[in-house]
Amino acid sequence: MLVAQVDFYILEKEDEESRYIFACKIAEKAWRLGNKIHIHTMSQKNAKKFDELLWSFKSKSFVPHQIVEDNTYAPVSIGYAERFCESKDLLINLCDQIPNFASSFPRVVELVTSEAKSKQKSRERYKIYKEQGHKLGTHII
Repeated sequence: MLVAQVDFYILEKEDEESRYIFACKIAEKAWRLGNKIHIHTMSQKNAKKFDELLWSFKSKSFVPHQIVEDNTYAPVSIGYAERFCESKDLLINLCDQIPNFASSFPRVVELVTSEAKSKQKSRERYKIYKEQGHKLGTHII
């Protein structure tokens, strides 16, 4: 198992929209630095929502991306359930659970809103990552 750097970003806001927008910013920055990114969402509906948001979160931004079920290649992929494409440099996890394939990434980003359920679920994921021996970081945004 690869020992990953797992960073938890704690957002001041409670809403999912803010979480998704921050994920777009991380994906854009990581892509501009030459990384390949996979964004893991909870459902096909959420994947499509994130796909649309990547086109519109900034008026002058372009992040080449695709939903995993598409046949074209892009440096940023969006998936759901346990669907997954080839290993990349960064996993942005937008699910309440850690996906089975998370250990194949050298870096994982977990985004947490200030909402109580989000914090509780993130504590559970933090504990699992710690037990697995990953390097952990926490950032309050």
